[in-house]
Amino acid sequence: MYNELMSADTLTTFVGLVAGTSLIVQFTKSFIKKQFGDGFVRFYTFIIALILIFIFGDNGFGIRGIILKIINAIIITMSAMGGYEALSDPKATKMKVNR
Repeated sequence: MYNELMSADTLTTFVGLVAGTSLIVQFTKSFIKKQFGDGFVRFYTFIIALILIFIFGDNGFGIRGIILKIINAIIITMSAMGGYEALSDPKATKMKVNR
């Protein structure tokens, strides 16, 4: 049983990185949307995932490690945002319909 909700050990796993990225983005998304718009939220999510993976990932800092961190950050971003939404509306052009 877990004694902690989130720990450094948790953030070294895929699920932990997705959860951490999602939490940070969800709590700061309204500020980002107001300043930069909806489309920027996807890039912002990638930046958060990249920062977390550089801090908690263990792929090294050589060229291979950096490329792996970028690829892993993309996967984490897709998972945190919801793969369907990112693939079905890649340019974030979906309009909300008020009824």
